[in-house]
Amino acid sequence: MEVPVTDKSARLALVIGATGGIGGAVADRLVAGGWRVRALNRNPEAARQARPALEWVKGDAMIAADVVAAAQGCGLIVHGANPPGYKNWAGLQLPMLNASIAAAKAVGARLVFPGTVYNYGPDAFPDLTEASPQRPLTRKGKIRVQMEEALARAAKDGVSVLIVRAGDFFGPRPGNNWLSQGLLKPGKPLAAVSYPGPLSVAHSWAYLPDVAETMVRLAELPDLGDFEVFHMRGHTQTGQALVDALARVAGRRLAVSRLPWFAIQAVAPFNETFREMLEMRYLWDQPVLLDNARLTARLGAEPHTPIDEALRAALRGMNALPQELPLAA
Repeated sequence: MEVPVTDKSARLALVIGATGGIGGAVADRLVAGGWRVRALNRNPEAARQARPALEWVKGDAMIAADVVAAAQGCGLIVHGANPPGYKNWAGLQLPMLNASIAAAKAVGARLVFPGTVYNYGPDAFPDLTEASPQRPLTRKGKIRVQMEEALARAAKDGVSVLIVRAGDFFGPRPGNNWLSQGLLKPGKPLAAVSYPGPLSVAHSWAYLPDVAETMVRLAELPDLGDFEVFHMRGHTQTGQALVDALARVAGRRLAVSRLPWFAIQAVAPFNETFREMLEMRYLWDQPVLLDNARLTARLGAEPHTPIDEALRAALRGMNALPQELPLAA
């Protein structure tokens, strides 16, 4: 039986992947909202140094017994685990998710999962709703569809599931995302942008604190169904609009070039990360937009940090704000 997360005594959450981007952002938001947050890590002592506010326990997200043990007493489980650099998705993604599903079922917790646009092929573009057909053409997309199919089966088996789908993540902490690993160079004052697609094409970006706020607010609704999917519109920006916003934040004109796909293609046979990046190129060549009508109907409005404020926080986290700029927002 599901534990109602609106019950103060049940406000204990387990976050899988709390050292990563989405997991860390949701863990921070839960703590700020008065939740106790437990986090699983194979090296909890090291993880505790970075995030001392969390209750770290030793365990492996690939081992169902470890996740079930860590989930005892939890009313909410956030599955934020994601293999870095796109590496070994086929071998890691489903086993980790199945462990979280087993834990949610064992303790009666609601399972929260971040969805992606990888699930969709070009036949569903440009406007994606929760009912859009999921017919991906890529390996990663097919894995993500399999993951959501596993969640749908779990919901039929008694697990309460919440999926919040958003565009490309970026946030105050540098991490495994397109902004910090593809477009910009962390650790250097921002002077240039290498953009993956045509500057005239709109693209969906999602600021991690906004995603975390959305997930927690939805998870805390007293009337949430057993299997719910919501889309976030996030920051829908053309490439040129994103470059203009980065220039405003940096306080300087930026050199703009096209991401050298030819070089990535040359190295891809020898580098798994580049090989997987190449597979996602189609998402930059045409608009990929998320319809948030269902979300706004439930929450009234989508949490939305202004783009300049969000990018300023991201650049500060990447140590990429030009030195002459004040650090205060």
